[in-house]
Amino acid sequence: MTIKINSDEDIAQMRIAGRLASEVLDYITPHIQPGITTKQIDMLCAEVMEKQGTKSACLGYQPPGMTPYPAYVCTSVNHVVCHGIPNDKPLKKGDVVNVDVTIITPEGYFGDNSRMFVIGEGTIAGKRLCQLTFEAMWHGIVQVKNGAHLGDIGHAIQKFAEGQGLSVVREYCGHGIGKVFHDEPQVLHYGRPGTGVELKTGMIFTIEPMLNLGKKDIKDLGNDGWTVITKDHSLSAQWEVEVVVTDTGYEVLTWSEGSPTPPSFVTSIKC
Repeated sequence: MTIKINSDEDIAQMRIAGRLASEVLDYITPHIQPGITTKQIDMLCAEVMEKQGTKSACLGYQPPGMTPYPAYVCTSVNHVVCHGIPNDKPLKKGDVVNVDVTIITPEGYFGDNSRMFVIGEGTIAGKRLCQLTFEAMWHGIVQVKNGAHLGDIGHAIQKFAEGQGLSVVREYCGHGIGKVFHDEPQVLHYGRPGTGVELKTGMIFTIEPMLNLGKKDIKDLGNDGWTVITKDHSLSAQWEVEVVVTDTGYEVLTWSEGSPTPPSFVTSIKC
């Protein structure tokens, strides 16, 4: 397994890609209100990508054996774990939705991130799940530093999530990224400390835990070739950022003016 160590120029380009991806989410945030459809969200994302001069990495994406993905972004509502396809159903008060945006810059670099949105005031369970998943992601992020291991990230996320009564989806993970959408390493959101790949300065990858309110088991919805749901139909949530390993810690690359404030135990988006 070869994991790319990015040059200073690559990292600078990935900062740009990450910021642009995050700004797509900034742009759509005020529009995500009761009554909007996920297809309208998709079109808003397409509009801002066109203004940026970026392209969607999702539209037409086709892993081996799968059909091409038909939209600009993924929109996963309530018990949809990931890869939900935008549609014409209006979102209603109490829904939770993940919007997953991946852009490609003209220079060929990928920016990949996602956020959770609570529609209207929200339910206690929905708001709690979204907040705790955000915190779980950050428990993983703060483990990142030169000389640490991927297992440290997964263990921190799993320990926090399960301590809050949530379950960690096993089938999907974070991944290396740069000029390749899905690259090595695979970043699991569960594990044992001190195990797995040793982190080196210059590695770039995503951290993107998917946590369920119920059991961890998932299944394909079965009617579109993409949508994945919780087997028990419990709520699911996900947040995603890109990070680069530095000599002293980490830097979050998918960051912009409208990014959510990190939890109180986090001192900075880079250290």
